[in-house]
Formats: sequence, structure tokens, C-alpha cells
Amino acid sequence: MGFRIEKETYKNKTLRLPEKLIDSCSKVAAQHEISFNELVIQALEYCLENLEADDGLSLK
Repeated sequence: MGFRIEKETYKNKTLRLPEKLIDSCSKVAAQHEISFNELVIQALEYCLENLEADDGLSLK
């Protein structure tokens, strides 16, 4: 099979976040030279991959 170029698809979703959380995330994103959006995506992916629900259910 040959090389395939795949494009990630995105959807817009508006979130209302506490001001302190936005400030903290913005600072971390700037320190790592990534966008606020990229930080949020990585944090959400990590959380979902490592989710351990009290009822034993997970997204894995």
C-alpha cells in the first residue's frame, strides 16, 4: 500500500471556562510554544485515554 495523506477534521465547539483556567492554560501553552487550542486538545485526549470511572466504565 502506498503513502496516504490524511487530513484531520475539526468542528467548532464553544466552551465557557473559568478565567483562572484560561490564564493558566494560556501561560502553559506559551511556555511550550503551542496554541491554546493545541494544549486543550492534548489535555482532553490525555484525560479521555486515562479515564477511570468509578463505575468501571471508560472510553477504551
